[in-house]
Amino acid sequence: MARSARAQEEIRRFLDIGAVQVAELDLDGDEAVLRPGPGSPPVTHGEVFVLVRRRGRPVGTLLGRVPEGADAKTVLAERARAEYAAAQGGEPGEDGGAGEGGGAGEPPYASVVVATRERAGQLARALDSLLAQDHPRFEIVVVDNAPVTSETRELIERKYAERVRYVCEPVPGLAVAHNTGLAAARGEVVAFTDDDVVADPRWLTELTAPFAADPGLGCSTGLILPARLTTPAQVLLESHGGFAKGFTPRTYDPARPPGDEPLFPFTAGRFGSGANMAFRTAALRSVGGFDPATGAGTAARGGDDLYGFVRVLAQGHRLRYTPSALVWHHHRETWQDLETQAYGYGAGLTAYLTAVLVNRPALLPAFLARLPRGLAHARALTAVRETEGGGAPGDHDTRTHPWPRRLSRLQRRGMVYGPVGYLRARRALRARGEGAR
Repeated sequence: MARSARAQEEIRRFLDIGAVQVAELDLDGDEAVLRPGPGSPPVTHGEVFVLVRRRGRPVGTLLGRVPEGADAKTVLAERARAEYAAAQGGEPGEDGGAGEGGGAGEPPYASVVVATRERAGQLARALDSLLAQDHPRFEIVVVDNAPVTSETRELIERKYAERVRYVCEPVPGLAVAHNTGLAAARGEVVAFTDDDVVADPRWLTELTAPFAADPGLGCSTGLILPARLTTPAQVLLESHGGFAKGFTPRTYDPARPPGDEPLFPFTAGRFGSGANMAFRTAALRSVGGFDPATGAGTAARGGDDLYGFVRVLAQGHRLRYTPSALVWHHHRETWQDLETQAYGYGAGLTAYLTAVLVNRPALLPAFLARLPRGLAHARALTAVRETEGGGAPGDHDTRTHPWPRRLSRLQRRGMVYGPVGYLRARRALRARGEGAR
């Protein structure tokens, strides 16, 4: 097929992707409770992306179809019981703990840092969900990154007053903003999320409880699911995994590298994402925080969260993935957003690797030993991915829509650019007198 014809076919396929409803279904014995996703209308007929819970605990997702005139709860509950009959909330975790918290007591005092820039409407939605957390003791710090208006500050002063601390960071860049939040944090654990999420009421408790159970834990990450699937871009992204890392809790220990992760710890994207992560505050501060020459808002385009994961692991701390720590993410909505995201992911990946090796040269031998497999992994990561049968958006091994070639090409170009972008970002910081870590 000629390139132009192939491009036209990809565009046609993309535009044909229909909207999918988002809902939660909580199973408790013979009872079932169906709720629309955050900000979604009640479920009607048609396709529905469903988060399945057992007694409140997330156990999986499914993509169901409700026939016109049928009762949505009945149809979806029957499907969920068939697929998740064996899933029981509160079972022992994969490393022997009692449930995902490993038998932890009260979670530690936590600081929640939200970096934002000129998105007051989205920020308010996120803050409302954060203030509804069931965590016993926490604070919220909003970092206003390189603002051009006073809208964010005025929102905090007008609506949130004493409940949220406002900090202004004039230097642009997500890592810079996160470091400012880290410096301001008073909690034993510092959690980070984005201004375009809605946090589940138990998010902070589930994300921070593992720190009380494991003194050697340096970082925890959680589950990210789509808040809406209303545009082709949102459905396509989630159909190929989105930000989800599955429903199995897992601990990554540098003293016992996982046998199924030959590139550990350099495939840090498997550990989690920046919209849902927490660090033991002292551990993150001990490695200098995030590299300010990485992240959105810099020439590096991304990679600040991955840098933080690897630096903390390289110090000997463990990392825990906890799927019961859930946030709902408002994915970007347009094809242009997907193009920007694909290029940024590629750039951020190689930028963070460059940052790790520049700041921790001792990791170079381990990196070089993994390089051949790493190149093969990069080729697979950016390959054109066709459909592999049915499945729910969010399942990583089944795809409901093909991944466009243009997005794969953009991701590869981003990978080539990433080290250059990182070095440019370092130079820009030096010109500002900030300096990179």
